[in-house]
Amino acid sequence: MAKIELLSPAGDLERLKVTLLYGADAVYIGGKNYSLRANATNFTKEEIKEGCLFAHKLNKKVYLTLNIVLHNKELKDLKTYIKDVIECGIDAFIVSDPYVIKLIRKINKDIEIHVSTQSSITNIESAKFYKEQNTNRIVLARELSKKEIKEIIDEVNIDTEVFIHGAMCTCMSGRCTLSNYVTNRDANRGGCSQVCRFLFDTDTKPFTMATKDLNMARYIKDLIEIGVKSLKVEGRMRSLYYLATVIGTYRKIIDDIYNNDLDDEKLNYYCATLSRVANREVSTHFFLKEEDYTDEYYSGRNESSNQDYLGLIIGYDDKLKSLVFLERNYFEVGDQVEIFTPDKKTYNLVIEKLYDEDNNEIKVGRHPGEILKIPFKHNLVEYSMIRLIKKGGKADE
Repeated sequence: MAKIELLSPAGDLERLKVTLLYGADAVYIGGKNYSLRANATNFTKEEIKEGCLFAHKLNKKVYLTLNIVLHNKELKDLKTYIKDVIECGIDAFIVSDPYVIKLIRKINKDIEIHVSTQSSITNIESAKFYKEQNTNRIVLARELSKKEIKEIIDEVNIDTEVFIHGAMCTCMSGRCTLSNYVTNRDANRGGCSQVCRFLFDTDTKPFTMATKDLNMARYIKDLIEIGVKSLKVEGRMRSLYYLATVIGTYRKIIDDIYNNDLDDEKLNYYCATLSRVANREVSTHFFLKEEDYTDEYYSGRNESSNQDYLGLIIGYDDKLKSLVFLERNYFEVGDQVEIFTPDKKTYNLVIEKLYDEDNNEIKVGRHPGEILKIPFKHNLVEYSMIRLIKKGGKADE
């Protein structure tokens, strides 16, 4: 039986590389046109081609989003764009417009077509409809329960994809116009301003309608058992550290399940790792029950910025026998840190010495963007990172 797919967002070429190296089986990206994340960097045609080459060397896949709500003016160059990105080597389109499905099939009968969550597929008959349109996969609406997901999978013989982690929409996914009315930015055409996360003043107290984030880490085995084919993480605009942590953690959860090696102690550790990289509370939302007030914020919330990420390792100083890294957050000698790598290795240590770029010994790293060095016995693979475990203390034995 094929292992379930772990699907990661990638807002630019570097994020694509990092998420694939940290364990994603596939990535979804947006081009400069027709994508629902206009504020992400997104990919030029040359970058799409480079990303596909990188992924395919790892036997992994690239899916391209073409899921905005199309108006007449976008139709003019659509056919040319579809042909161009197919030539770049993408493995599938993620679409929401029935006309686009028809057009892609007319241009290429073999390339995969995945129906976006923007289509809000919540029932068996909708799933059957899209199967009849010769699509290969449906991305189910995030507003479904475990029972409803299983019913669709059992009744309709088509690959299914579900979201497992990240931000949730307050309104029905793919149907929101709050951003249009409040900020004149079209959420369904790439311009969502996340009005649902605004804090509004009222006569009595501040009010927000924001949702807590989705976190399905404890229910991955359930999703595997009911036949889901792909597990999708939200966040094309998230940081390298966030993506490396989230994708790396879910990779370990999935692999441990298939190896019959996931116990409560491991799962608790993985969940703690995911909680440290997020700045919002989390929920399973609709999966286990009808969503209610416990899944939302109504009277304000505390979203403190996470300071765990200390830096990206960018080289090795043979003379000092030290890792060279690009600092992100404040830390100092005596702090306990964890170094983690794309090849699933982790190292815990207490920082006993610290050097600046000119090899001067210092006590504190206080300037984001500066190059620093810490003694370490050997070099590590590209895109290894350092996170804070706790201030002061001794390394784990």
